[in-house]
Amino acid sequence: MADDKSEEPAELEGDGTQAEQAEPEAASNDDPEAAGAGNESDEPAAEPDVPESLEDALEAAKDAALRAQADAMNVQRRAEQEIEKARKFALERFCGDLLSVVDNLERALESGGNDQGDAALAEGVELTRKGFMDVLAKYGVEPVDPVGEPFDPETAQAMSMVEQPDVEPNSVVAVMQKGYLLNGRLLRPAMVMVSKAPSDA
Repeated sequence: MADDKSEEPAELEGDGTQAEQAEPEAASNDDPEAAGAGNESDEPAAEPDVPESLEDALEAAKDAALRAQADAMNVQRRAEQEIEKARKFALERFCGDLLSVVDNLERALESGGNDQGDAALAEGVELTRKGFMDVLAKYGVEPVDPVGEPFDPETAQAMSMVEQPDVEPNSVVAVMQKGYLLNGRLLRPAMVMVSKAPSDA
């Protein structure tokens, strides 16, 4: 009987030790702080902020690229305009030299007589002059003949002034030599006589 009683306390002591070891394990599973500490390594790292200086540099680079593109387009446009102008007025000196030939033809027509020979000559010269003017017109040359129009110093040069009571003052009453335009630009001004008011008026 004494041996049986001595064995019972030993069994109880063993059970108490096992309960004490189980309690800390349960506590560790229920502790939220302990659980959170174990998951810290699983959270993604925060992305670093982009420095403002880098954003400013990017905006400045974009602005510089746009400006460079606009400058290139302006240079190309100006070059195209210069080429077009050179094409239009490349024959300016050539056309100016030919105008004296037209003047001589017109003078020959004006000095023609009334007999049959002179009439044939005048007709031939007139046809030559007409064909010559057609060629000039093909290249953008047009005459300036401002008879009866107000005097325009942009296209005419006044050689003299005459009193004309029946004509408005400062009007062209005669053209001594025609002027010419090349593609709308003055090639040679017309030499004209301009009316003025009578002195007694």
